[in-house]
Amino acid sequence: MLTTTIEIFVMAIGAGVVGSVLGLGGGIIIVPALTILFGVSMRTAVAASTVSIIATSTGAAVAFLRDRLTNTRVAMWLEMGTSAGALSGALIAGYLHQRFLYILFGLLLAYSGYNMFRTRKAELPGEVVPDRLSKKLNLAGSYYDRMLGKRVEYQVTRTLPGLVLMYFSGAAAGLLGIGAGIFKVPAMDQVMRMPFKASTATSNFMIGVTAASGAVVYFARGDVKPLVAGPVVLGVLLGAVVGARLMVRLKTSTIRKLFIPLIVYTAIEMIYRGVRG
Repeated sequence: MLTTTIEIFVMAIGAGVVGSVLGLGGGIIIVPALTILFGVSMRTAVAASTVSIIATSTGAAVAFLRDRLTNTRVAMWLEMGTSAGALSGALIAGYLHQRFLYILFGLLLAYSGYNMFRTRKAELPGEVVPDRLSKKLNLAGSYYDRMLGKRVEYQVTRTLPGLVLMYFSGAAAGLLGIGAGIFKVPAMDQVMRMPFKASTATSNFMIGVTAASGAVVYFARGDVKPLVAGPVVLGVLLGAVVGARLMVRLKTSTIRKLFIPLIVYTAIEMIYRGVRG
């Protein structure tokens, strides 16, 4: 039992590093690892993953907020869409055919992955003209990029389409049981034209807020098992702190190259589930 606990802890460290660097929360690694490698039930694995996402967000948020990578104004604006979408997805989950939804969201992810591949060498998004709503909400931001050795000033555009996309990302999370982070980062990067590092840091901040509401339900149902969730949370928290320190020292192009295979894998997996029915 001790050996298994240590192995889960080590796995969680790796998931925390990946989650904080890419803004995904680590659930894309934790759930398959717990169910396939350690024989944990799906409900227990998802519950542990949900609680660990809060740890990822908390651990990474300290470093990202200190470095001003997280755009809290953008996060609060988009969280309205994500929360509303998650609630809608949970309410209508029993009325929609998930096969079509898997294919639709899989194709959207594949398209996002294609666009991300095209811009994989770009460190910054280039000239961005802010829209009227972005100016009104003061969504522009800045941070010091240690890798580039300069302060990056950036604008945010397509504010309303970004909110709409966040609604659908939240709905996807509620309907299909997937992490919304895989949608959030491409939406901020490709649609709202935020720098990729700011997108992943802001996504990390947002997923903690989203996961907190779901964690209450899992605790109430008794799905959170201390012997599983304990080492997962501790490992993810440690990994998130390490990942946050690592991310600020990486090139944006390197982070994109790490993100693209995950988004392509998720897209293929979702389309496969839809086709298989």
